[in-house]
Amino acid sequence: MAMNRAKRRYTISVLLLMSAYMLILFAVVSYALRHPLPMQGMAGFLAGVLPALPVIGVFVVIGRYLVEEEDEYLRACFVRQALIATGFTLSVATVWGFLENFGLVPHVYAYFAAILWFAGLGIGAWWNKIASMRGRA
Repeated sequence: MAMNRAKRRYTISVLLLMSAYMLILFAVVSYALRHPLPMQGMAGFLAGVLPALPVIGVFVVIGRYLVEEEDEYLRACFVRQALIATGFTLSVATVWGFLENFGLVPHVYAYFAAILWFAGLGIGAWWNKIASMRGRA
């Protein structure tokens, strides 16, 4: 099946943003390894914010895709996928938070929420695939 205009724009945008993310993250980590002292001031803020910008861009692209997608079925499938990702992320974060409060698991950095959410998109895509094979899409 050929990609429609909205899906093609979404795919290209995500690929470009994730490429930018990898390049920025590589540059920031390389800089941090060459300058092992804790980054402070503006350099620290830039190092902390720059890798987050392409990830935030992906969230914007997802919103734009949902607005631009004209096929109601495809839009509904993606909304279900995003809801599954959100439920998965919030569930894992909640359980982990309580376990962390009781000292049973180590602290995890907050940016792992985005990683979990993107993993949840994969779970949602799998769920959509199963639902469509069973005729319950």
